[in-house]
Amino acid sequence: MLVQLCYEAEQRSLSHADILDEQVIDPEPYTGVLVIGVGRHQGQIDGLLSRFAKGWTIERMPALDRAILRVGMYELGHEPEVPTAVVLNEAVELANSYSTDDSGRFVNGVLAAAARELRAGLKPAARRPPRHSPLLSCDRPLEGRSADR
Repeated sequence: MLVQLCYEAEQRSLSHADILDEQVIDPEPYTGVLVIGVGRHQGQIDGLLSRFAKGWTIERMPALDRAILRVGMYELGHEPEVPTAVVLNEAVELANSYSTDDSGRFVNGVLAAAARELRAGLKPAARRPPRHSPLLSCDRPLEGRSADR
């Protein structure tokens, strides 16, 4: 649902907040936090995508790849509790399942390159169980999350 909301916001030229407001059923709180975060930081995120997507302009990317990459880039830069491998694996799985034949490799390459820079110096959480990104399943927020973050 997270990627769908970001995709819809772009396709309909609406703000991310407006897309959330239009939902008949409210998404999970953490999904809302991420949708708003992607919208709030989209300029910064698109700058990073332009830098790491060698030979591709934002406009040339398939729209679904853009949505997946924006969510992944936001998580890499603003959600350090979500493990890098989880961000990359779920983004690649979505791209492989719903976008073009080459999208999985493309998404992996862009996000892996960005992760090396954005996550440099971050220490892995010691003795913390792995957490899941809501890219694929957003049934529940991550533990310890609040919607006002």
